[in-house]
Amino acid sequence: MNQHGLSDEISEMLRCPVTQQPLHFATGSELLDFEAEFPEGAYITRDLKRVYPVENGFLILVPERASTSSS
Repeated sequence: MNQHGLSDEISEMLRCPVTQQPLHFATGSELLDFEAEFPEGAYITRDLKRVYPVENGFLILVPERASTSSS
């Protein structure tokens, strides 16, 4: 189990539903280009352009809920 509550096996399988890029738990510095706030954290695509929030302990992998980079 990793520090974000997911097993390493599950974490390695996570993919963006739009781009199919791998996702990883975003660091604070990786989230600076996004206007939204992520109090529980978020998962970000490899290219750092799309972020999926964690809400109430659940990763929200819904394309309409993703935030995209402002840069």
